[in-house]
Amino acid sequence: MLDQLTLDQLRTFVAAADTGSFSAAGRKLGRGQSLVSQSMANLENQSGIKLFDRSSRYPVLTDAGRALLAHARATVAAAETFKAQARDLAGGLEPEVSIVLDVLFPIQVLTAAVVAFQPAFPSTPLRIQVETLGAVIAPVLDGRCAFAVAAATPLLPPELAREPLCQTELVMVASPAHALARRNGPIPTADLAEHVQLVLTDRSELTKGREFGVFSPRTWRLADLGAKHAFLRSGLGWGGMPLDAVADDLASGQLVRLDIAALPKSGLFLPMWAVYPIERPPGPAGRWLIARLACPASDGPAPGNAAGSSP
Repeated sequence: MLDQLTLDQLRTFVAAADTGSFSAAGRKLGRGQSLVSQSMANLENQSGIKLFDRSSRYPVLTDAGRALLAHARATVAAAETFKAQARDLAGGLEPEVSIVLDVLFPIQVLTAAVVAFQPAFPSTPLRIQVETLGAVIAPVLDGRCAFAVAAATPLLPPELAREPLCQTELVMVASPAHALARRNGPIPTADLAEHVQLVLTDRSELTKGREFGVFSPRTWRLADLGAKHAFLRSGLGWGGMPLDAVADDLASGQLVRLDIAALPKSGLFLPMWAVYPIERPPGPAGRWLIARLACPASDGPAPGNAAGSSP
């Protein structure tokens, strides 16, 4: 008999429990009191459980009824979620949005976009992974991610399309105890070569052997931005970091900004791109997210190509 239970019966059960009477439940559901009463009688017969005590003027949930109400409510809610997602999928909405993000992308921009994504697409799961430089492209090429937010696109495969998002400002920094931090005026490249430069890199074939902002032949190469940040603060070397990641350190004096003679006075900006397969462009939720990941206009140059090792 339990196999004959219907979603409508459970929905009616929840309405009767919430409103406190069969007549009120009927008004809420747009049906007569007699139909509600019959539906509850059928549910009790099929389940073998007395859900309501009808000895008083209004039906009162029994202990068993209260125990089953939470399950009925969860079942009704799950059914509504199922219907909503089915409507979305039928309309072309992705079942989930998986993206891969360059570690240098501004975290504040990502956070704001994700906070807005959840209420806009409540039935669409979001999957985010973080990679470095050329390694960002691989999950898009093999189909694991719908699109990438990439900083390095010098040799983009022809099957991928890209569109500009923003620029991330990079600053050269060192610990205040570092010898370069005590230099006055612009630091020439010859002097930089005497000190270890901490360089963010990856093992991607896409960017293998390519350099960006590497001034010293003495380099320590790291694939983790957090480790590089910690090494810089410890005085193990000098190097470039996203300004948003070290702004607090610069303000507190834990890091010092270096004046590098070879860099433009206007600043060093790393372009960010949305990258996706030409034949599999992002769906509605992905397009919405790309639009929200576009940074506010900056004073930096228009996006261009970046190479494979970041300063």
